[in-house]
Amino acid sequence: MTKICLIIPDIPPSNNKYQGRGSQKEHIIDYQEEKTKWGWLVRAYINKKPKKPFERAIVKITYYFPDKRRRDPDNYSGKFILDGLVDSNIIADDSFFNIKLILDAKTDRDKPRTMVEVWDRT
Repeated sequence: MTKICLIIPDIPPSNNKYQGRGSQKEHIIDYQEEKTKWGWLVRAYINKKPKKPFERAIVKITYYFPDKRRRDPDNYSGKFILDGLVDSNIIADDSFFNIKLILDAKTDRDKPRTMVEVWDRT
């Protein structure tokens, strides 16, 4: 089973940062800038690329938060990361029928980060 691992030295913003803000132009621009940033981060930290995108994959995202503050998993759904994996041709599609998504969280006060593991399951 082929595995790809990325360790990104940052944590994406909570979905709450952009949800429910209406269609104000400045918020749309902020969202697009954040999405672009995370697309670049995913591409920059890929250690190896498959010859072709995984048609079916297991994607595990582990957030290493700097503290144990309460955070809801649905606010860290991995939207920017999954879109970056699709755009980088790591996975073919991020729909329910193509990926199994696993979310996890740990604490690392000294080194907050996001670890993304992707396994081919075809």
